[in-house]
Amino acid sequence: MITALQWVRSLIFMVVIYAWMLFLGLVFAPYALFSKHGALQACKTYARTTIWLARWLVGIRCEVRGKVPVGEVVIGAKHQSFLDIIIIFDAVPHGKFIMKRELLWTPVIGMYARRLGCIPVNRGKRGAAVAKMVKDVAKEFAEPGQLVIYPQGTRVAPGVHKPYKVGTAVLYEGLGFPCVPAATNAGVFWPRTGVMRKPGLAIVDFLDPIEPGVARDSFLGQLEDVIETRSNALMEEVGFDPNGVH
Repeated sequence: MITALQWVRSLIFMVVIYAWMLFLGLVFAPYALFSKHGALQACKTYARTTIWLARWLVGIRCEVRGKVPVGEVVIGAKHQSFLDIIIIFDAVPHGKFIMKRELLWTPVIGMYARRLGCIPVNRGKRGAAVAKMVKDVAKEFAEPGQLVIYPQGTRVAPGVHKPYKVGTAVLYEGLGFPCVPAATNAGVFWPRTGVMRKPGLAIVDFLDPIEPGVARDSFLGQLEDVIETRSNALMEEVGFDPNGVH
């Protein structure tokens, strides 16, 4: 009975947040089309509202730990669900995301992603995609912001291993900015697929920055080690065994 009720609450939550996304997108559209600040305010409003609704409709409390990056940095983040995107975007002053190109054609999301300065990547052409990504990012950073990239390239379910890709290291080298690792356990409560949302404490933890100048292989190894170790600890903190997934 409790599970069935939570599923119904989860379904209501999902309907509400996507309807709210469409509503906000349309209401802010005239402002956002002519002002990047307007697009930022629309997306900040959506993120904060979704975090509030997650707490009161499905029992997911969101918490940010560590020192939130505010300057020009690369954030190498663990990506488990849509929720960790929302938490990070709400926390940082001006988040810009490396995103798959297909999302540019998504209603509402595509227009606002362009206005925020998100960088699309063609994942089917790896070498060319990385080179173009570096060029596009350098151009976009004419305006300050925090660039969020997912080193594993996609959402990865809690406890599942997926190798880290070289794109984050290339950006780190090319931009010369510090890289702030970000760990999370959000996927324990808001999974990659399905309707059910589980109550609990979803955490994003900003870790100590990796300063510029670390060699590529060492950088990738350090990044993976700190993110995976801390993400596993956050999952264990809420009762999920990341080593129990096969």
